[in-house]
Amino acid sequence: MRFPVHIPFVEALGFELSRIGDGEAELQLKLQELHLNSFHVAHGGVSMTLLDVAMAHAARSINRERADFGPGVVTIEMKTSFMRPGEGDLRAIGRLLHRTATLAFCEGEILSADGERIAHATGTFKYLRALPTEKRDVKPLQRRLDGAGSD
Repeated sequence: MRFPVHIPFVEALGFELSRIGDGEAELQLKLQELHLNSFHVAHGGVSMTLLDVAMAHAARSINRERADFGPGVVTIEMKTSFMRPGEGDLRAIGRLLHRTATLAFCEGEILSADGERIAHATGTFKYLRALPTEKRDVKPLQRRLDGAGSD
């Protein structure tokens, strides 16, 4: 399954979207050398990114009527607890716990291939249609296009 929007960093890391809908999202990651720390296990930054993306997609999953599950979300805050080293194939599940008109409150977990919990996180996300940047230029959500001329 393809991600509903183009996220270059996520694509470079090799995350795969398995499922999105009804307040949940599930991602997969086959750990490679580039994902590892000096102990040769999943780097904490990779784990946190996997959790962040899973929770963000859970927050957006309720917008099924739109192909891109818009509007987009940005992370406001996130807390992560690491429970054991990440090795092999990882699965991240994000869940939408509650939402308001502008905020989503989520939780996520990373599981090993054996179903052991690797990490847990909570996060708050803000729904945005566009993101004002440094010079107050507006950056729109990067929609994924299909067919000729698509990215």
